[in-house]
Amino acid sequence: MGTGEQRALHGWGRTAPTIATVVTPRTPEEVAAAIAAAGPRGIIARGLGRSYGDPAQNAGGTVLDMTGLGTVHSIDVDSGIVDVDAGVSLDTLMRRALPFGLWIPVLPGTRQVTIGGAIGADIHGKAHHVVGSFGNHVVSMTIVLADGSIHELTPDGPESELFWATVGGMGLTGVVVRARLKLHPVETAYFKVDTEQIDNLDDLMRRQTEDDDRYAESVSWFDAVTTGEHFGRGLLTRANHATLEDLSPKQRKDPLKFDAPQLLTVPDVFPPGMLNRWTGRLFSELWYRKSPTTLGAIQNITQFLHPLDIAGEWNRGYGPHGFLQYQFVVPKDRGDVIRTVLSLVTEAGQVSALNVLKQFGEGNRAPLSFPKPGWTLCLDIPIGPGLGELCDELDRVVLDAGGRHYLAKESRTTPEAIRRGYPRLDEWRKVRAAVDPQGVFASDMARRLELI
Repeated sequence: MGTGEQRALHGWGRTAPTIATVVTPRTPEEVAAAIAAAGPRGIIARGLGRSYGDPAQNAGGTVLDMTGLGTVHSIDVDSGIVDVDAGVSLDTLMRRALPFGLWIPVLPGTRQVTIGGAIGADIHGKAHHVVGSFGNHVVSMTIVLADGSIHELTPDGPESELFWATVGGMGLTGVVVRARLKLHPVETAYFKVDTEQIDNLDDLMRRQTEDDDRYAESVSWFDAVTTGEHFGRGLLTRANHATLEDLSPKQRKDPLKFDAPQLLTVPDVFPPGMLNRWTGRLFSELWYRKSPTTLGAIQNITQFLHPLDIAGEWNRGYGPHGFLQYQFVVPKDRGDVIRTVLSLVTEAGQVSALNVLKQFGEGNRAPLSFPKPGWTLCLDIPIGPGLGELCDELDRVVLDAGGRHYLAKESRTTPEAIRRGYPRLDEWRKVRAAVDPQGVFASDMARRLELI
């Protein structure tokens, strides 16, 4: 394992870097040893760094690079149960499991997320209205606690409270080192996709509330630049897993083909301000026009789920100052908040090109899990003048409507906003205090939001 190295770390938004001692353990015992050796600033686990803010940073403390625990231990084809280390990425697991006809039921917008990170953030995807979030599919997890003890947790076992506090707990209850997951059977690696080009926000949201129970996956992209009668125009994209009968003769020859190449890596050369009103308008026009209304199109994993994975390090395109991802959820009966937020963003002159709108189904038992029934909106906005003031205003709108922020995405909100958004926060704190009374597990986010 070694003594570690000093490294500057930041989240996917490339903001607020801090320096920590990074240690790469390769066994649970090495994780325990690193915890025992942690100094007064504590320790936090880190996967592939895809949280947008600072939950996997620990200024002046220790960060565990969990990618050193990267073994897929077993795949049981009959039961669909896989046994994996926490440092295994969703990409790696997909490549290993898909040839057996097994599908990871919850996939976010990228496969470059570790199993441990997926548990800690309780990630969700386009299928939340059907399968829920990642924690719903964890059969058991092995976790190293602050005292170095190793526990196996299950959703309904004697330590179920700790299990659910760890799901969505952002690494602050302990270090997940291994997990058993339940995957779903599929016939093919393809999707049968219906795309609707809809020219205003009201119609887009109305259509998104109709027929969703017919689809396994559902999401909208919308234009956050165009105003007037086409305000909020977008693309509603919904899909089911394709069957063998849906495929062309050529595709049937290898129906479980994992077609997900990375074609390029974005260089770190872009100046600030590349995304502005002009370039944002051009991008939005091209993105909207590229996908006319089509029914039953057959698309592979990358085309439908992960188009951004084609370009490695795509976050560099926002320039050296980085960007902020603003994601929230509000109750189903407060869909008006979506229009209010979008109006405030456009009126402030801020530009977001990669916009996601979808509906969540029922949440799970985790106190800090983000999804709950309602609308969730996600905006990517370059860091620039006036953004902080705008986000403060958006916070008030979201919280007054009974909404909350996603801990894996936020990078600048306040402790009060988190307290208001997560009514079970004290329940989570009680579990955490019982297993980590000295506050060994710590992160920049945890300190900023007063979670510890």
